[in-house]
Amino acid sequence: MPALTSNTELAKQGISHLGYPDYFRVMLTVFKIIGAIVLIVPQVKIRFKEWAYVGFGINFICAAASHWIVDGFGGDVIFPLVAFVLLAVSYVSYHRLYDKEAAAYNSNKLAVQY
Repeated sequence: MPALTSNTELAKQGISHLGYPDYFRVMLTVFKIIGAIVLIVPQVKIRFKEWAYVGFGINFICAAASHWIVDGFGGDVIFPLVAFVLLAVSYVSYHRLYDKEAAAYNSNKLAVQY
């Protein structure tokens, strides 16, 4: 979604309102797209997925902090925090699924060896 909305006039005004330069908006868009692809594609190694989760987490926390500092506490602060909570739920769910798959793979591997 960032690729579709980052070039609008509203997005440009939003970034400049927070005091960030315009190239920061483009950089965020590129990193968000790469991070989304990393999280969605199942063949990507877990280490890269971990870094994508970290990147999104830092992005959401910094977005909330930026809005709070510039505009005070309000809806613009709450939305990134809600997104952060959803990210945390996704992270925990991913690890539960990954741990189950790893345990099943290891138990099958042990069964074949004996």
